[in-house]
Amino acid sequence: LPDTLFFTKPQYNTWIELMYNQNQADVLDYARQISKQDFPGGVVMIDDNWQKYYGNFEFKPDRFPSPKSMVEELHAMGFKVMLWVCPFVSADSPEFRELEKKKYLLRWQNGETAMIHWWNGYSACYDLTNPEARDYFISQLKKMQEVYQIDGFKFDAGDNGFYSHAELKAWKSDAISVDHTRAWAEIGLHFPFNEYRACWQMGGQPLVQRLGDKDYSWDAVRLLIPEMIAAGLNGYAYACPDLIGGGQFASFLGIDPNRFDQELIIRSAQIHAMMPMMQFSVAPWRILSPENLSIVREAARLHVRMASYIIRQARHAAATGEPIVRHLAYEFPDQGFETCKDQFMLGDKYLVAPMVEKGNSRVVRLPKGRWKDDLGKIHKGGKSITIDVPLNRLPYYERLCD
Repeated sequence: LPDTLFFTKPQYNTWIELMYNQNQADVLDYARQISKQDFPGGVVMIDDNWQKYYGNFEFKPDRFPSPKSMVEELHAMGFKVMLWVCPFVSADSPEFRELEKKKYLLRWQNGETAMIHWWNGYSACYDLTNPEARDYFISQLKKMQEVYQIDGFKFDAGDNGFYSHAELKAWKSDAISVDHTRAWAEIGLHFPFNEYRACWQMGGQPLVQRLGDKDYSWDAVRLLIPEMIAAGLNGYAYACPDLIGGGQFASFLGIDPNRFDQELIIRSAQIHAMMPMMQFSVAPWRILSPENLSIVREAARLHVRMASYIIRQARHAAATGEPIVRHLAYEFPDQGFETCKDQFMLGDKYLVAPMVEKGNSRVVRLPKGRWKDDLGKIHKGGKSITIDVPLNRLPYYERLCD
């Protein structure tokens, strides 16, 4: 398994709050607010732009005047600390010149170092099909851990589309685009605290898999359940349903904090609560009313209360390959659940029926058998029921033995 803390406590990513302005003061303030607002501690992920430039593994001194003390303080507050990293290297840097000399970078067929277009511009890229380049990259991360006591890394930007150029030349002569994605994913096997968004043929491995960045929208909320089910069926049981409220930063730009759709944030958090992992980024205490903040806090506490069960399901997945988040048709075949997209099973015991659109009522389809709901009421299955779902309710049903 990845480190079990991923399953038992929330993760807090600084991306939506800080975006490209990652800095020591605001990272610490974010963490202090987590504690002040009485949310469960867990993992703090410091996102992109903490380092001097890509390929460099030193904190920006003007933004992080004392990174060692920052990490020490985060640890003292009870958090584990992860840093965002990527395989790209800024051109015209000391690291670029050193790596080019060692022939650790991807090249074009004519022998020149390749400059690959990705979302932050054009950069050189580690050739991780080269064992020496791979070992060197891992050694740089291990050095970060030794110097700053970093617990792990968010491994971003491994998308195979970046490596799909016909003229690209790698150490592995027959490498195709997905081989580079896999080589990037294999780096994470050296770090129990890891997270990926792009993987290839790494199902069943101890890697945290986060869904692709979602918009801040109800359309994105409706995608969480089917995409988490698909991740599990593809072998990625240790999955996180993106960030609560969405991880696509552009969809948050220009929004008046007083006009956030608070219902959307609540329902997103409730879905996460009964998933293998839950991850915050936009700060709920900044955008929610005190009453609604209390509801989201309770969702985080519910996830913590479910921790021992989720860990058992994660270990079951490690032993059998079965997903943690399951389609109802997987668990209850031939009962007509093939097209059900708004309910899921957490393991084999809990049926979860969250709100995935605006409103305060929904229809729940119960499989055959006896079920106890979140309010303690017993239901006979094999039928559909209409229920009230006020904002402070996450409907879920415990499967009872006959």
